[in-house]
Amino acid sequence: MKKFATEFKEFISKGSVIDMAVAVVIGGAFGKIVSSFVNDIIMPLIGLLFGGVNISELKWVFSPAVLDEAGEVVTPEAALTYGAFIQTIIDFILIALCIFIFLKIILKAKEKFKKEEPAEEEEEEKKETAEEILSEIRDIIKKDNE
Repeated sequence: MKKFATEFKEFISKGSVIDMAVAVVIGGAFGKIVSSFVNDIIMPLIGLLFGGVNISELKWVFSPAVLDEAGEVVTPEAALTYGAFIQTIIDFILIALCIFIFLKIILKAKEKFKKEEPAEEEEEEKKETAEEILSEIRDIIKKDNE
């Protein structure tokens, strides 16, 4: 049990776990921002294009609600609420698009950084190789002179 506790402590104290936790929190907040953007800006504009319809309230009613004489619902309506589903799909597509663009930017930056690093290493290797060749030439000349 002590070994497990030590391993868990090492795992939880690694920076990648903390980075992942921060990413989850930021991702959740980002999801709320995109959902608000879809619900409050995109969908009303789409609804306006379709004649002022609220897309999230679109539904196919199988059986209407049954009301009593006082106007209270006795049996709720049975309906397929496809408008909310359409809104959720648009929400997902926008979040996926944003994540795709973000990852493309990060991968490009990583690729650029990696390209710069090997160039420095290659120059260092060339210097070492040149020094080795010059040392060999010196040794050969020294040997010939003896």
